[in-house]
Amino acid sequence: MKRKRLLALLAVVGLGLVGAVAPMLASEAAAACVTPYNNSAVYTGGMTASYNSHNWAAKWWTQGESPSTGGSGVWQDNGSCDGGSTGGGGGGTTCSYPNWVAGQSYAVGAIVRYTNGQFYQATHENPGYDPVISTWFWSPYTCTGSGGGSTGGGGNTSGFVVSEAQFNQMFPGRNGFYTYAGLVDAMKKYPSFATSGSDAVKRQEAAAFLANVGHETGGLVYIDEINTANWPHYCDTSQPYGCPAGQSAYHGRGPIQLSWNFNYYAAGNALGVDLLNNPNLVATNSSISWQTGLWYWMTGTGAAGTTSHNAMVNGQGFGTTIRAINSIECNGGNPAQVQSRVNLYNQFVGILGVSAGGNLTC
Repeated sequence: MKRKRLLALLAVVGLGLVGAVAPMLASEAAAACVTPYNNSAVYTGGMTASYNSHNWAAKWWTQGESPSTGGSGVWQDNGSCDGGSTGGGGGGTTCSYPNWVAGQSYAVGAIVRYTNGQFYQATHENPGYDPVISTWFWSPYTCTGSGGGSTGGGGNTSGFVVSEAQFNQMFPGRNGFYTYAGLVDAMKKYPSFATSGSDAVKRQEAAAFLANVGHETGGLVYIDEINTANWPHYCDTSQPYGCPAGQSAYHGRGPIQLSWNFNYYAAGNALGVDLLNNPNLVATNSSISWQTGLWYWMTGTGAAGTTSHNAMVNGQGFGTTIRAINSIECNGGNPAQVQSRVNLYNQFVGILGVSAGGNLTC
């Protein structure tokens, strides 16, 4: 009898333990994932986002820094989360690919599930670049097996090494005049731009060009030179063609701030557009405006003795492009302006997932 009572008591205790464990497991279950992190969004202190199957909270203002426990320390890890069944990219039970992990190496062909619920396939080997930002390394993937069939998720169909999503990330406050479509159209005039050399060199050249024009225009904000008092100074009357559009018509315009009547004349001849008589086309036609920037990038040498294009393709470094564009800043002339260009370049190569290379200053 004693033995039967002992067994019965153990059974009751066992049931009690099971009943106690169940709610503990439930309480320790992962929280639901909040809205996925958006690399182009601005987050201020207290705002939350989900990333890499974790919920995160921003401690202060941030933009463009993916949530992690490293970096600037702006993100606080609020623990793992469960995004549930989002059915991204064709979903269903056939999609059992692993979650993308930042910093983890991926071979060509690897398929991952991103934080937005969509699936991506590695088109180039990479050390865990973000599929939505580094679109050269990743293509959207559907569970039917057709990789890259969708243009969603930041896919790049322009042929330019910089996707439109990356371009918008680089210039979040840009003037609507400086369109991505205008830049891509302008590149038809100079097909060797950002298409020469290795894949890394192509992206470095694109970053270098965009960093310089970003500096010249305050982040692609300004179209015309701000200081109107300087406008009458850009007419070289010694030129045989003079200044037919007027004394003040040849001030700085566009992404490279084209100025002087002789530069409008030369650029117009090279591009097949009469810019001498119609200089304001640089401020009213996005493609032509971008073309003038590429014209100088591909042909102008300044005090560098080489073009900015050749400097990047031949490994002379970003510093040489500064010397080709505005050598007055070099050799201690204006180190703050040089550093501004370098900072933008470092930011942009980071977005494109390549190293900056050497010789960054002049």
